Amino acid sequence: MCRYLILAIALGWGISTSQTVCANGPPETVVGAEQVLSELMAIPGKQIPQRLLADAQGIVIVPNVIKIGFVAGARRGHGVVMVRDLDGEWSLPQFVTLTGGSVGWQAGVQATDVVLVFTTRKGVEGLMRGKFTVGVDGSATAGPIGREAALGTDATLQSEVFSYSRSRGLFLGVSLDGSALEIDHESHLFFYGTPSGALPRQVPGPASELRHFLAELTPRSSPDAPALTTNEPVVAVASPRVIEGLRRSLVRSSDQLQAILSPEWRPYLSLPNELQEPGVYPRSDSMAPVLQHFAHVNSAPEYRRLVQRQEFQTTYELLREYEQAIMAARPTLELPPPPVLPRRN
Repeated sequence: MCRYLILAIALGWGISTSQTVCANGPPETVVGAEQVLSELMAIPGKQIPQRLLADAQGIVIVPNVIKIGFVAGARRGHGVVMVRDLDGEWSLPQFVTLTGGSVGWQAGVQATDVVLVFTTRKGVEGLMRGKFTVGVDGSATAGPIGREAALGTDATLQSEVFSYSRSRGLFLGVSLDGSALEIDHESHLFFYGTPSGALPRQVPGPASELRHFLAELTPRSSPDAPALTTNEPVVAVASPRVIEGLRRSLVRSSDQLQAILSPEWRPYLSLPNELQEPGVYPRSDSMAPVLQHFAHVNSAPEYRRLVQRQEFQTTYELLREYEQAIMAARPTLELPPPPVLPRRN
C-alpha cells in the first residue's frame, strides 16, 4: 500500500512539474523556438541537414518538452508550426501542443527540445486541419544528422516526417511514434488577437523575427541540386544571429553549472568575461584555458560525479560548439605581430 502511495505522490509531482514547466505563454514559446533554431544550425556537420530544411513543407519546433517516466511514461510540450505556401514562403508561427506516451522510460523528469520536419504537404496540411499523430497519420523516421544525410536509404527518404530531439546541446534523430500534435487555438487567439486561420490585426515582433529567421536558414534548393543521398558534405555557415543564440544558451547553461559548484570551483570553470557581451567574440587565448579546464575535468576519473551532471556536459558541449562557430566566423586570422623587416641601406 505504501509503495502505491509513494508512486501516486511521485506521479502527481511529475505532472505538476510538467504543467509548471510548460506554463510559458505564447510569446515565450515563440522566442524559445527561435532559440532552438539558432542553436540547431550553429555547427556544420552536427545539425539537421540544410538540404532537408530547404525542401521542407513544414516544421514544428517544441522547446522544452517534458518527459515523465515511472511505470509508464508521458510527454507534453507547447510549440509552434510553420508551413510553406505554394510560393515557398513561410507562414507565421501557429501554436501546437505535443502529447504522447511510452512504456519503459526511466524514472524521473527530463526536458528536451523536439523538432519535426515535414517533407510532404499532405502531412502538414493534416496537422493544420487540427491534429496529426506521428506514425499514424504519416510515417516518421529519426532524422539524419549532418553528413549522415549522405547515408540515407530510399525508405528513409520516403518518410513524411523526420524527427529530432536535442539533449546536451546536440540534435539527435529520435522516434516519436504515437505522439499527437494538435493546433492550439487558444494560444493563437491570445497571441495574435484573432482566431486561427484569420489574419492577425498586428503581427507581434517575435513572430515576425522567427519567420524571417527561418527564411534565412532555409533557402529553397535548386531543382538541379543533387539529391540528399549524394556524398557531398553538408556545410552550414554560422551567421552572427546564430552565434548570438548559441552564446545566450552557453551563458545560461554556465549559470546553471555555477549554481551547483562550490566557491573554489567556480573560477576554474567560469567563462571568459567577453562572453557576457552580445556581439563580442572572445579571443582564442581567452577561450583556450577554459576549454582546457573542461577537458581536464571531463577526462579525470576523480571528477566523475561532476562529469555525469547534465549541467557540466551541456556547458562543455555548447562551449566547444561556440568556439568552433566563432573560429569559422572570424573575418581575419588571429596572428602575432609580423616580423620586423630589416632596414634597407
